[in-house]
Amino acid sequence: MDLTLSHCFLPIDDHDEAIAFYHEALGLDIRDDVSAEDMRWVTLGSPNQPGVNIVLEPPVANPDAAESDRRAITDLMAKGMLGRLDFATDDLDSTYRRIRATGAEILQEPIDQPYGVRDCAFRDPSGNMIRISETRA
Repeated sequence: MDLTLSHCFLPIDDHDEAIAFYHEALGLDIRDDVSAEDMRWVTLGSPNQPGVNIVLEPPVANPDAAESDRRAITDLMAKGMLGRLDFATDDLDSTYRRIRATGAEILQEPIDQPYGVRDCAFRDPSGNMIRISETRA
């Protein structure tokens, strides 16, 4: 069996803010923007990985979700505990400076980790954690 990742879904609460962050700060391409039933899905991806898509979706994409589930998801998003993406780069310090200049919330400045990477972390406008790492030689 040969499996490859094609799509991953990330809950966001404001598509326009998220597009600005992912497209302008991270440099991802906007591949699709679809609306249906008062909901919106925006697909983005790295030009270097045309087969991998990140879909920014409503926090609750199920119209039949219970109100208690909607509140729980909103609470988890506010705490930054619901979504996360990890990216790799060959120049972490430059990438960090570019993203920091956009005003993104910094969770961790670049540091060398004991497991062989140098990494940093940000929050996107919806509170999701974004980690970026560079493998140390």
